[in-house]
Amino acid sequence: MSSEQTPTTTAPDHTGPRPRRLTCAAALAALEGAALVAVGVWMAVLALTGEPDDRQQAVTGGVTLIALALLPLIAARGLIARRSWSRGPAVITQLIALPVAYNLLVSDGVAIPAGIALALVAVTTLVLLVNPETTRALGIRGPGNAGDEGPDRRSGS
Repeated sequence: MSSEQTPTTTAPDHTGPRPRRLTCAAALAALEGAALVAVGVWMAVLALTGEPDDRQQAVTGGVTLIALALLPLIAARGLIARRSWSRGPAVITQLIALPVAYNLLVSDGVAIPAGIALALVAVTTLVLLVNPETTRALGIRGPGNAGDEGPDRRSGS
């Protein structure tokens, strides 16, 4: 890397208190992870104690949800610790949640409130994750925000 090139990320800004937006994004990601664990455990317990159509499929569904919960939970932990890598998994989780929320919204009346809640959490978390204050706290610089080190800004060319 030459002296005129700049990296796309910088060290996270740990100089002040954690921005409230970052804390809220982490809390919402953790909430989604906890909800996935709860639903996964509920599905697995019902599969083992109830009379599902296909017990193996019900247990597999519960275990899958518990495994999927790892993504938002790990992302939430990274966001709290101000790790720049954590924003990617957090954003991916929200992008996956949006079609799930849509499917819940167009289903029968019982799932509609869950769809509304999931959509609100996903959109809110996405907005918090792309906020400039959050990206600064995580040490992420986007394109065009490389600072004053670039050749065009120093020499005027």
